[in-house]
Amino acid sequence: MAKSVEYSNCDMCAYNVYDEEDECYYCEVDMDEDDMVRLMEGHYKSCPYYRNGDEYAVVRHQI
Repeated sequence: MAKSVEYSNCDMCAYNVYDEEDECYYCEVDMDEDDMVRLMEGHYKSCPYYRNGDEYAVVRHQI
């Protein structure tokens, strides 16, 4: 049984970009078709492309 991907982390992901023309967010990860199928079928517990979009996270960690 395939597990579903946690998409809640997309809100904080650096690849989650707002398109003003369409007035919605899109994922701008450059992935091939095979990776997209694996992601949509739930082969991952969480998104393998997630990158924290919080530029200050490293600074807070150092304090």
